[in-house]
Amino acid sequence: MSNADASQSLTDRFTDRDTLHRIAIYAVMYGLAVVFFVPYWRMFQLSVTPLSVLSQGGFHWVPPEVTFAVWQRYLLEEPIIYRWTLNTFLIASITTAIVLVVDSMIAFSITRLEWPGRGLILGIIMASFMIPGYVNFIPLYTLINNFGLMNSYWAIILPFAAGPLGVFLLVQFFRDIPEELEEAARLDGFSSLRIYARIILPLSAPIMTALGLFIFIWSWNQFLWPLIVLNDDMLYTLPIGVVTLRDVNALAPNVIMTSLALASMPLFIVFLLFQDKLISSVQMQAGTG
Repeated sequence: MSNADASQSLTDRFTDRDTLHRIAIYAVMYGLAVVFFVPYWRMFQLSVTPLSVLSQGGFHWVPPEVTFAVWQRYLLEEPIIYRWTLNTFLIASITTAIVLVVDSMIAFSITRLEWPGRGLILGIIMASFMIPGYVNFIPLYTLINNFGLMNSYWAIILPFAAGPLGVFLLVQFFRDIPEELEEAARLDGFSSLRIYARIILPLSAPIMTALGLFIFIWSWNQFLWPLIVLNDDMLYTLPIGVVTLRDVNALAPNVIMTSLALASMPLFIVFLLFQDKLISSVQMQAGTG
């Protein structure tokens, strides 16, 4: 093949519409990845920069000096950060487990059981999307206070034990599961509870994982409601603790950025562990939608 033919083949390859479309997609995706990566790099870069360098001003992508003194302080010398992390993990885990169980049962009863008014109930659940969450704070505070749950984990967990988003997602997913599976199971003597536990839930593992990941992250990042119902600093969650550290160390950006990095690191690890399930859920929803 001559050089002219090779050049023409290369030109045709890059002028092909599919190839140009693929290049554009990769360029946009890598560009977005860089945009999302820059704040995290900046956070880490400031956390390992000595205060003497920061006080001089200026902008550095790579700090001229590096120190892990603040990281050592919070990882080895400040046990309160571990207490806040444990509080946040317990609250987020219990909330996620309860939401998955309650929302999946509601969705199962709406899509797989025959009872009067289920369409109306689903409509009311969907209509609750239109109500801002802040409107419920005063009634919820009154209930929690009357039940004597103030300044406890349950004051944060119970008000969010179920949500319309989870019910909506699971209803849409459960409707796509073939009814023939349920009919065959009933012929084999399966009860409704056994169908829910042995057929519906295993088939719904991708969407349940995606919903659980979303609820876990949302619960982990809660700030306003825990701030209202918690008064003991030993019960604080990480978002509240980070704000407390920020107020105390307002003139030390490296301390603030280290606390933010420690607060976001567990979520990053959780996402890495469950990213396959999340991607498969998105692909399955796209295929059935």
